[in-house]
Amino acid sequence: VQLQASGGGSVQAGGSLRLSCVASGRTFSTYCMGWFRQAPGKKREQVAALSPDGGNTYYTESVKGRFTISRDNAKNTVYLQMNSLKPEDTAVYYCAASLRWLAVGASGYNYWGQGTLVTVSS
Repeated sequence: VQLQASGGGSVQAGGSLRLSCVASGRTFSTYCMGWFRQAPGKKREQVAALSPDGGNTYYTESVKGRFTISRDNAKNTVYLQMNSLKPEDTAVYYCAASLRWLAVGASGYNYWGQGTLVTVSS
């Protein structure tokens, strides 16, 4: 599986962005998909995850109520809608695919995309 993330950019605090991640291959619908981020000087952290059928989700506490993960299996794409962005959301965001049903933690992911930079200014 190859993953291609896009949609990053610069936005002011309070604004919104939608990240997309397109996967190659015919088995996208069997993967749990996750979004991670890494800010300068910090460890990579998981932001969200979504089960293959879209019925189960995980969000890290700091983004609950602001970010929404979704997927379109017909388009082999997972999205991360980010609203009410804060400067502390500034990071490189990565998408990843897991063979588990709902993977929490980087070690549970088998495939990674390149990052897309999100910069939130105050």
